[in-house]
Amino acid sequence: MKTFYYVDELRDDFAGTDINTKKISGGYQYLTRNPLRKAFSWFLHHIIATPIVFLYNQIGHGERIVGRKKLKPYRKTGYFMYGNHTRAAGDGYEPSLASFPRKAYIIAGPDAVSIPGVRRIVQDLGVIPLPSDTASARNFHEALRELSEKGFPVAIYPEAHIWPYYTKIRPFPDGSFRYPAEFGKPVFTFTTTYKKRGFLPLPRATVYIDGPFFADPSKNVRENRKALRDVAYETMVQRSKESTFSKYNYVKLEAPAKPHVEKTRNS
Repeated sequence: MKTFYYVDELRDDFAGTDINTKKISGGYQYLTRNPLRKAFSWFLHHIIATPIVFLYNQIGHGERIVGRKKLKPYRKTGYFMYGNHTRAAGDGYEPSLASFPRKAYIIAGPDAVSIPGVRRIVQDLGVIPLPSDTASARNFHEALRELSEKGFPVAIYPEAHIWPYYTKIRPFPDGSFRYPAEFGKPVFTFTTTYKKRGFLPLPRATVYIDGPFFADPSKNVRENRKALRDVAYETMVQRSKESTFSKYNYVKLEAPAKPHVEKTRNS
């Protein structure tokens, strides 16, 4: 069994990627205005990518999404989704599977749109990269506002870094909960849990959707973002207890050290 050694739950990353990340400048176009590209984006998302990813998750993990009906009343008004980050390929499209037929936009690091040759495809599938400077931060904020006003769901992985098949919920800050608090949109959580799947190498994944959670109109944005973060975190912690199988070991190191991976024999 593979063992991951970590020091900091907030910063250590085990995604295993080696991408030359490009900064998102003020000239980055978050949302296209081109009608032809909009049409291509819809076709790519609904007709090509969604069936492929659905089959991939079914075959690879026997995946089941529980609670999709909770999203239905908000399909036209929009909402924010928060999930645990435990798969590279699976997580990248999970929000759209949950919100289908409504396209979900996913906030990700700049590395998601830094891979040569696929940058535009990733954009068309709904990735919204985090800004790198003040100008791009303004554009990022306005893009989220526009998506919310048009009723699109926006998904965020507040843990930020991928820990493969990790079965607990890592602590995360409340910064990203500013958006539902400011825009007046409901919050949902989607928590991926794992169970052993016979003799197959990958565990069975069950994704639980919980919510909605709303900001308190009597409180300010700062107070609401903390309250929304806390209820989302506690909900995900409780749902994570549905996991009964750990594919990997995670061990915390007390002394400062560079995170690394060690392979051991299956016991």
